[in-house]
Amino acid sequence: MSVTQLLGYAKDLVDILLVWLVLYFVLKSLRKNVKMVLLFKGIIFIVGLKLISYIFNLVTIGWLLDYVLEWGVLAIIVIFQPEIRNVLEQLGRSQLLGRHKVLTVDEREKVVYEIVTAMDAMRKTRTGALIILERDNSLSDYIEKSKKIYADISSELLVTIFFPNNPLHDGGVIIQGDKITSARAVFPTSDNLKISKRLGTRHRAALGISEITDCIALIVSEETGRLSVAINGQLKYNLSADELKLLLLEELRPKASYIEEDDEEVNDEGNK
Repeated sequence: MSVTQLLGYAKDLVDILLVWLVLYFVLKSLRKNVKMVLLFKGIIFIVGLKLISYIFNLVTIGWLLDYVLEWGVLAIIVIFQPEIRNVLEQLGRSQLLGRHKVLTVDEREKVVYEIVTAMDAMRKTRTGALIILERDNSLSDYIEKSKKIYADISSELLVTIFFPNNPLHDGGVIIQGDKITSARAVFPTSDNLKISKRLGTRHRAALGISEITDCIALIVSEETGRLSVAINGQLKYNLSADELKLLLLEELRPKASYIEEDDEEVNDEGNK
């Protein structure tokens, strides 16, 4: 086998890998966008119907579907322009290494402790709060439009920020790693029709930002004092402080650490 052939095979392999990588990120983004999922299902239905018309020689329906497929791409771009833009923006926000992944175990536990302590204190006083924890998808767009803080995370500071008379209490707080990056951040509200009408603006904003990024959105209800978490467009409502702590430790835990800790456990058992 010549060097030219090897280079040709390598080029084809890279080409295929790039296609699969693009498909992976697109499908991952689609999974979090309700409208785009419905659009994707509609496209699959039309293509399937076109195949059926071709197999069974259904002339009329096949002729109509030809026009739908011919002009459908342009119609999709015009009608679903905001959703397509959100998908492309999400691809651009992806980071290879989120700041939460470089935290040590002790630092991660301290972050969770300070957040849960603050939220439990605000629960008792029914102080409304919205706290967003950045993960792999960058929140720089929202940080730029908010009030920069960049302070060490502490429960006292979080409670102070959301104190009703504080000028920073409106909007949400963004946390990157073990730092409070900004306050008064504004997020898009979810337009999911399945959301209960009883949920307020904070819950809708938490769901909205969790639908378009992989962040963890934490909410303290001003009306009921209940603690909630929005992840991947799903809301976990009325959690206890202990449940919230366990959930955050699990969600902020780097996936690679599972392998490392499993290896350590195996080594420990072997040494015994």
